[in-house]
Amino acid sequence: MIEIKNVHKTYIMGSSQVKALDGVSLKIDPGEFIAIMGPSGSGKSTLMHVLGLLDRPDSGEYRLRGREVTTLSDEELAVVRNSLIGFVFQQFHLLPRMSALENAELPLIYAGKRHLRLRAEEELAAVGLRDRILHKPTELSGGQQQRVAIARALVNDPVILFADEPTGNLDSKSKDEIMGILKGLNARGKTVVVVTHEHEIAAQACRVIHMRDGRIVSDERTSLEKAVGRCGPGGERHVNDVLIEHRSASGKIKFIDYVRQAMSAMVSHKMRSLLSILGILIGVAAVIAMLALGSGAKASIGQQLASLGSNLLWVHASHARSRGVSVQATETRFTIKDVDMIAGLASVKRVYGSVSSRGQVVFGNRNSNTQIEGVGVDYAPMRASVPAVGRFFTEQELRNKEKVAVLGTTVVNNLFGSANPVGENIKINLINFKIIGILPMKGGGGFRDQDDVVIIPLTTAMYRVLGKQYIDSIYAEAVDTGSVQAAQEEITAAIIKQHRLTGKNIEDAFDIRNMSDIKSTLESTMQTLSMLLGSIAAISLLVGGIGIMNIMLVSVTERTREIGLRKAIGASNRDIMVQFLIESVLMSLIGGITGIGIGAGASWVMYLMAGWAVRVSASSVFLATTFSLVVGVVFGLWPAQKASQLNPIEALRYE
Repeated sequence: MIEIKNVHKTYIMGSSQVKALDGVSLKIDPGEFIAIMGPSGSGKSTLMHVLGLLDRPDSGEYRLRGREVTTLSDEELAVVRNSLIGFVFQQFHLLPRMSALENAELPLIYAGKRHLRLRAEEELAAVGLRDRILHKPTELSGGQQQRVAIARALVNDPVILFADEPTGNLDSKSKDEIMGILKGLNARGKTVVVVTHEHEIAAQACRVIHMRDGRIVSDERTSLEKAVGRCGPGGERHVNDVLIEHRSASGKIKFIDYVRQAMSAMVSHKMRSLLSILGILIGVAAVIAMLALGSGAKASIGQQLASLGSNLLWVHASHARSRGVSVQATETRFTIKDVDMIAGLASVKRVYGSVSSRGQVVFGNRNSNTQIEGVGVDYAPMRASVPAVGRFFTEQELRNKEKVAVLGTTVVNNLFGSANPVGENIKINLINFKIIGILPMKGGGGFRDQDDVVIIPLTTAMYRVLGKQYIDSIYAEAVDTGSVQAAQEEITAAIIKQHRLTGKNIEDAFDIRNMSDIKSTLESTMQTLSMLLGSIAAISLLVGGIGIMNIMLVSVTERTREIGLRKAIGASNRDIMVQFLIESVLMSLIGGITGIGIGAGASWVMYLMAGWAVRVSASSVFLATTFSLVVGVVFGLWPAQKASQLNPIEALRYE
């Protein structure tokens, strides 16, 4: 079964070296029941750890079933421990959050055979715990806990069983029960190796090995061995067989079990998991809320820009500007003739003049101070302002200086509430006007509400209401996007000619602004603002990720002995790493999904309470979810890697 030759194992204890094994050679035949004895520090436990592949020797040969195992990788050693070797520890090493059944079936998980969990029930029944399989370790006596450990060691049908002081923490009755189980297993063909310091336990073995100072000082066959010849027929499974069998195990089944194990660990440490999730939750919620605020502001500005019209040019006269103590009064005043002149240009599709001022609007006992704007008939199509209810004024009404008005929705709400105002009469600066239409809603823009406006004919505003002889601004729409620059140049030339401007007077006389440039500038600004808000939120998500890493590092330290146990029963480095990584990702994912909901809710609250424009986009949800998963992987990788690199036996000894 086992053959070791000239095995050495030295531990470094500070500045001194301790030879735990000093040239040990040993053969173990199939079906033997062996007891290894010796005083404390003799090397008996180290020998068992080396024989059980929990520790590697510094030098020497080790053959298991004829296969040299010192050359096997950590992954292959884990497979052999899982399939051919069973361990029973003095401290039981049961996971407190799991039932007896769940503890017993742990080796099946790392073998990819959890679907065979009936085996665990059968082994528990075989050791007399059929009615206790759903009890937690804290609900079991010491003898019952050791029986669970034996059932766990046998669930994968190993060919050899190692027991390290299996009766050390038990009363006399429990000792007899455990030894009866071990002898029964040996009679069924299991090779059993027991480390003990009790002579009455060793007397029940077929062979007793005594150790001192890292060496075997005696190897005796007992009277029991001489009487029966050999204890049990032994097993037939080999190293190569289990390695091949392991490669065919379903990775999908193992992954599902990893997820279950990770969720179980999270539930058993609720507060620690909650704190980790909270960090990611806050970060994702901040990302969603900030991006929603930025997207909403961008959409709002886009809507406002759309209301200005496309391919639009804004022409306005420059006002007198003071320079030092002198005043330069070069100024161009536009009239309706200028509007007609620009309308006749080939590159201009539409044009209207505009004058505006604040004014008092009265209906019955209600009044509102609002923006009064006089415009031409082309205002409606150029500014996306075709009335939602009623109509816009006509060219005839413009020429006749008719007293008709189109109201913005804010003015309608202030004066009429929910009633339809079309056909009603209002007073604008004490002059009666008939309401003929309601403008479409456009929303707020900066410090101004675009719906708080009354539109009247340009001529009516100039000569009957505001008393203005000149136009404040002229708005012209180019034929198409490609004609905007040509229209700007053509309008400039026409105004220069119309007003006979020369020299420096041209620069100071008037301005023409391209709305496309303004739109591009605003969009670029909003893009930068969105990036800034998203970056600030991402920092909080990063902080949450660091929190997860810290919690996971603490978890690795707290669960060091658990990691050692899992490795002892067959978990490979990869198994441990994947399990811890899944735990980290699950916490990030739960925090991310919850954060999305809270972030969307916060966005809605901002809209209701402050009236801010918000928009939760699918891209921001995808970004936040992806980012949270990446955070889980990146910040969980180091703790997972640290956990996977723990030495099994050192982890089991961790206090």
